[in-house]
Parts: sequence; C-alpha cells; structure tokens
Amino acid sequence: MRWNEAERNAQVVGARERLPFLSEDQLDDRHFEAMEQLRVLYGYPEGMPLAPFFATLAHSPEFFAGYIDLGVTASIRSALPARVRELAILRTGWLHGAPYVWGEHVHSSRDRVLSSEEIERITQGSQAEGWDELDRAVLRAAEDLHADSMICDETWDLLASHLDARQLLELPIVIGHYVTTAYVQNSLRTRLTDNNPEGLATR
Repeated sequence: MRWNEAERNAQVVGARERLPFLSEDQLDDRHFEAMEQLRVLYGYPEGMPLAPFFATLAHSPEFFAGYIDLGVTASIRSALPARVRELAILRTGWLHGAPYVWGEHVHSSRDRVLSSEEIERITQGSQAEGWDELDRAVLRAAEDLHADSMICDETWDLLASHLDARQLLELPIVIGHYVTTAYVQNSLRTRLTDNNPEGLATR
C-alpha cells in the first residue's frame, strides 16, 4: 500500500486528540514503576514529562504497565537483530498508516540501523529491488500477517533459514505489538512528538 502521506497525517493526527492526557498527580505506583522502565530504556532524565501517547495510555494503569513491559522487552530483550526488528516495525507502521509509529522509528533507526534509501524502500515493501533474502522475508512476514493473519509457508521457510526458534517466535509477537500500537495511537489521534514532526514521511 502506498499512502498519500499528507492526507493520512491529516486524518490521523490533524484533529484533536480523543482523550485527555493525565497529569503526574493522577498517576499511581503502577504508572511510576512502568515509567522508570521507559526512562532507563530511552535515557530520559528524571522528571521528564510523559510523551503524549503514554500520558493518554495512562488512563488504564494495568494496560499501561503491561504495554510498557512488552514494549521494553521488544526493544532491549528481544533476540531479534536490531535491523530485523526495525524492518518489521516500520513495514507494519506503514501498512497501518500509523504516523506515530512510523515517524518515531524512522527517527530512531535512520543512519543507525537503516539508511534513508532503505526507509524509502520499506514503503514499497518486499517486492522492491535491493533487499537481501532475510530483509525481504522480514518485510513479507509483516505483509503476510497484515493480509492473512499468518506467515505463509514460503515466507516462514525463508525466515527459518536465517533465524533460530526463539527469533522465529518473537518476530510475529513484535509485529503484533506494533499492530496494537498503531490501532491505539491512530484511534486516539495521538499527537506527534518533537522528534517526529512529520509522521508518515520518509525524508
């Protein structure tokens, strides 16, 4: 799928957020324990306010804590190589027209894990020229799951020639986590952060 970036950005984040942010005096111990994981993961200074998405997600303390725990696990405890993980996340974010997911991961991966040219190519998907076998299989896994809620045999066999059992298990979990993220952020019309001013853009 090729989104019209400006139209999709306007649709998802061009309108007012659907839920208010919670302030820190409305948070409890469950929130603060989860927030500490975020602070350590991203190197946030102590006392830094919650990003818009997390300040909205905090309406549900239980889901807030569980979501952050899975996100931290996917980011720093996963056995997947960083390149595989970011290819999967970015393709998922693009397929779901998710400005927040896409823009945040473009910002965090560009020139660290992926080049600008590769990020542009992710929007074209697994059929674009220039991918190696593993890259193409990872992109196809995200596409298979988006289209049919399962990774097809051909894609799985390609993945299995490069990834071990733990990595094969974790790949659809990571993709699924970011599908959930796209659903929630898009539905809440979550405001973009300063690191992500353009949403669905590749440059």
